[in-house]
Amino acid sequence: MCNIMAPNENVKKKLGLVQVYTGNGKGKTTAALGLSLRAVGNGLNVAFVQFMKYDQGSGEYIMSKRLENFSLLPYGLTHLVDPKNITEGDRKAANDALLKIKEMLYSGKYDLFIMDEINVAMAWGLVDVDTAIDILNGRPDNIEVVLTGRYAPDKIIEYADLVTEMRMVKHPYEKGIGPRKGIES
Repeated sequence: MCNIMAPNENVKKKLGLVQVYTGNGKGKTTAALGLSLRAVGNGLNVAFVQFMKYDQGSGEYIMSKRLENFSLLPYGLTHLVDPKNITEGDRKAANDALLKIKEMLYSGKYDLFIMDEINVAMAWGLVDVDTAIDILNGRPDNIEVVLTGRYAPDKIIEYADLVTEMRMVKHPYEKGIGPRKGIES
């Protein structure tokens, strides 16, 4: 564990926006992890809840155990979600994540809250968009929130204060190069 200094209260007072990282390009979760690292370095408490992902021994999951102010919770089954064949288990895992988010978000313990892949979960009907917005509306002041994932619903884009779209120009997958440990996981 590393000891981080307490955040300057002026830093916390300027928080409270909703950010969206979406698009078909690589880097949405990576950008959210980078933001998380910056926040932890400034003494902020970070919650990182992952939709449709499970503990696969990813680098971020391993690293989360070493940081005092960083909580990572994967919510997913041991298979990829097939948008054409969504199971009740897939829906339950996504809604369990949403319930945990509401509990944690309202606790006042966190300054930065990442909802990783929630955009996909909403687009595929695993999570209701209006319910997600209601949860965001009920959060305490000065909690920054980031929603990641492709297919951000229009209502979320309209709701957000900042929207960044990652666009794929070229990807190693096109050459048959799959996910690499330490880079993509």
